[in-house]
Amino acid sequence: MEDINLKKLRKFNMIMGTFHLIQGVLMIFLATTVIQKIAEFSPNITQYYLTYNLETQTLENATKVLFELPFGILVAVFLLLSACAHALISVPKGLNEIYNSDLAKGINKFRWFEYALSSSIMIILISTLFGINDIGSLVLIFAANFSMNMFGLVMEQLNSAKDKVDWGPFAWGSIAGIAPWAVILIYMLGNDNLDMVPWFVWAIVITYFIAFNTFPINMILQYKKVGKWEDYIYGERVYITLSLVAKTVLAWLVFFGAMQP
Repeated sequence: MEDINLKKLRKFNMIMGTFHLIQGVLMIFLATTVIQKIAEFSPNITQYYLTYNLETQTLENATKVLFELPFGILVAVFLLLSACAHALISVPKGLNEIYNSDLAKGINKFRWFEYALSSSIMIILISTLFGINDIGSLVLIFAANFSMNMFGLVMEQLNSAKDKVDWGPFAWGSIAGIAPWAVILIYMLGNDNLDMVPWFVWAIVITYFIAFNTFPINMILQYKKVGKWEDYIYGERVYITLSLVAKTVLAWLVFFGAMQP
């Protein structure tokens, strides 16, 4: 029965990876050939630094544009990373065996590395929609979000084959995950006219916040062994389903949000 479940899971990964791939390729096509507005939406990423004014003999703040962020392409990359991850764990036989072996221990390191990259790209894109465009802030936001997912991996590694769950990594990861949202809220609440914030921005924030919380809830249910979550593979299927649904809704919201005035 276990072999049957693993074969079904492999097929499930292939199907979900295909859905991600189709959407990612479609987004690249739309962003580069059909929808000119997406291609034109490339926020400037700036660098803040101190410069010395010889006339006043004081240090002054200065900025310079480093590069333009290829917004539409990065939304597509967000989905294509998931497609690549699904392909890695389901197509090559050797990697699929490693994936299955890890699942038996209650670990999926492929998931956490993919989440670390894809979700960090998405939080960067969302940050730029709120006006966070300085490279220093974006690097820190990326690093904090990446660390949050690495704590997820440590959580699984630390609690593999243990009866008593150590929730330490879950707690520290939650703190790291809150940091980017604190920065986004600071920028958001700096606007005195929140009623003028476009609808799609609120939709993105609410969608990401809900998605942000469903994944840790799934982890809690796994370690509490609630109902069907007693089987780690069931929780793995839930992770895969949540990933497709959340990323699909969020990616298209962000993609078409870039087309708004």
